[in-house]
Amino acid sequence: MDEVLLRSLTPSVIAVLVRRGADFAAAEDAVQDALVEALRVWAADRPRDPKGWLVTVAWRKFLDAARADTARRRREDRVEEEPAPGPTRAVDDTLQLYFLCAHPSLTPASAVALTLRAVGGLTTRQIAQAYLVPEATMAQRISRAKRTVSGVQFDQPGNVATVLRVLYLVFNEGYSGDVDLAAEAIRLTRQLAGAIDHPEVAGLLALMLLHHARRAARSAPDGSLVPLVEQDRELWDTELIASGVEILQAALARDQLGEYQAQAAIAALHADAPAAEETDWVQIVEWYDELARLTDSPVVLLNRAVAVGEADGPRAGLAALDGLNTSSPSSRQLPQALGCAQARETPLSREDPIPRYTAVSAYLHERDGDLATAARLYAEAARKASNLAERDHLTRQAARLNRAMS
Repeated sequence: MDEVLLRSLTPSVIAVLVRRGADFAAAEDAVQDALVEALRVWAADRPRDPKGWLVTVAWRKFLDAARADTARRRREDRVEEEPAPGPTRAVDDTLQLYFLCAHPSLTPASAVALTLRAVGGLTTRQIAQAYLVPEATMAQRISRAKRTVSGVQFDQPGNVATVLRVLYLVFNEGYSGDVDLAAEAIRLTRQLAGAIDHPEVAGLLALMLLHHARRAARSAPDGSLVPLVEQDRELWDTELIASGVEILQAALARDQLGEYQAQAAIAALHADAPAAEETDWVQIVEWYDELARLTDSPVVLLNRAVAVGEADGPRAGLAALDGLNTSSPSSRQLPQALGCAQARETPLSREDPIPRYTAVSAYLHERDGDLATAARLYAEAARKASNLAERDHLTRQAARLNRAMS
């Protein structure tokens, strides 16, 4: 339990040290030292004010490190005298730390890694396992990110949209390693929702909950991908769905629509259908229209084409595909709202949209009865897909149709 508490306190303690004058890298190192000390001491004598204890110990660690480093003597002259131990002031610095970790000067990958390290409290090893990269590689990435933001001051309002994009990316990373990054993203987004009253924060949290509710149904016992239309809805988590819908409704009532609320509304319509054939595709198309207006995303238009095909027939869906510029470089970084029968079960795709375009075309041609074209397109999409589970799924679809035609 203490480990959970320590992780939850980590971002606010780092932010306190930064506000007092420590640069980000030094503050993060000092807090990590304080956490190690807490794990050793708290088992026998847990303090009444855990955050105050961590701030006091981390500040001492920072001062000790500053005094021991002769190259930082100028900085040592500027640090304040250590404040007297006692309760910390009731200021939520966590939000500022979110903004720092999602600073525009960082690449998306670095911003995600730094957020997981500083705000999430994960170890470098855990983050490396989640990303399937060597620990040394992840350590270098985090170190570079810390150096990049070390000179950034908390004197300008942060960009909430950038923070949400980083959390969106965390959620999309999946379930590799011993850390469930989808669950971690939900935890961090809940934390952000507690620090800032913003309808898009609520929209993102609702979106995450609604997608996470389907997790148990997304794969078969052999690990193969199960498309949304084929999922066993008895396996969906109804409590998560109810929570997501409640949060979404409160956000929509504020009449400040954003892309995450629109995506969550689409997910909620899928969750509301007792069976795939009862899905309200007409409303889903309307929400995709709103989402396209908000994002101007080719990937959103691609998913809209599937929804049109379900609402108005496969030929209408194929017509909607015409003219989509799937080769646009910008489309590789734009959000994807799910719900499509052939879409992967994540709310954001980092992959090239071209194989997904081909898969959607295959699906719609199959719905239209052109099995030969559909089989050829499924096989083509499989060759282009970079995700192993999706590649296997598309290959199975091509093989199924080839068997049906033989």
